[in-house]
Amino acid sequence: MAQGYRYFEVIDQPHVIDDFIYQSPVVAIASRYPIVDMVAVKTNADLAETLGLANDFSFRRKVLRATIEVPHIGYCDCYVVHLKSKRSMIEVDEKNNNFSAEKTIIESLKAQVAGSWGSTIQRGSEATLLLIDMIERRETTGYPMVLMGDFNNSLTDGVLNHILTNTLRFVSTIDCNTYLAKYCLKDAWDLFAVTNEVTTADETLHKNIATRTPTHYFGGGSSVLDYILLSCEFDASYHDSLYQVSAYETYDRHLINPIFDRDGESSDHGIVLVTLTLRS
Repeated sequence: MAQGYRYFEVIDQPHVIDDFIYQSPVVAIASRYPIVDMVAVKTNADLAETLGLANDFSFRRKVLRATIEVPHIGYCDCYVVHLKSKRSMIEVDEKNNNFSAEKTIIESLKAQVAGSWGSTIQRGSEATLLLIDMIERRETTGYPMVLMGDFNNSLTDGVLNHILTNTLRFVSTIDCNTYLAKYCLKDAWDLFAVTNEVTTADETLHKNIATRTPTHYFGGGSSVLDYILLSCEFDASYHDSLYQVSAYETYDRHLINPIFDRDGESSDHGIVLVTLTLRS
């Protein structure tokens, strides 16, 4: 409230293990502007079955859709996700006294291979069913779309790259460009880079834009797992857009230089921050 976020919604409830220890985190949204509707996105049972999934397939963590009344643009559908992690879905009882040391290692290896693939299937399927729901919602309402959260995966590999679909087979070029623009999403990072390439010749700025700050660190590596994706209303290159991405940054002080009193309850991910400016 102190920061001006008067409207707040949360979907589902976490599981309390003991006192202040929680399991199964949930997603929420805070807004400066009125939230006029909020629902948990449902999966399409028929489509899930067509994809070879169980017809009772569901998101591991419920997906929140909030319809927000945004100045100049009207109602906007904002989706918040936390897709399935890469953690193995299968756990091995390493305290099983019936296993030899070698057997325990072998069982752990099998669990890691099969369980990691199971998590990948879950994550990719969640993204697919959500995107289909978003397209159907857009077809009905025409509302602008924002998709944000922890995707637990890069959008550049084969598991989630369909979220940024930019081609359509067997359709004329004119129709393809028109409908892809209307129904597909773009990474706010890419929109920011394009906007600044057009509006500035500052080589230093170009160099800074070319390096994207990771949002997650594990071991000696880092990656971008958190994204804000936007529909064409926020794309400066789209002829009917009202907003453009004027700033993009990743807040990671709590990861790079943590102070316990300040950051003890912070996320283990960097926070993606985007500024949307009304086009003149």
